[in-house]
Amino acid sequence: MFDVYRNAKRDVLVLSTGSSIPGACSTNRWRKSRRRILKVSEEIRSAVQRQGYYVRSFRATKKGPI
Repeated sequence: MFDVYRNAKRDVLVLSTGSSIPGACSTNRWRKSRRRILKVSEEIRSAVQRQGYYVRSFRATKKGPI
């Protein structure tokens, strides 16, 4: 299972259940999501196994006129 955290910048942090927030991500204030995640994509699963965490930004990108 996985724990999901969010911050004010609309970033998402995924950790395996029971893991602490890594030092590289500890500068932001993370809020734990109430939902437990059972399944994640292979990309997220491999990043959590390799690095111990997965971070993704959900900020909307602004595109200028074409």
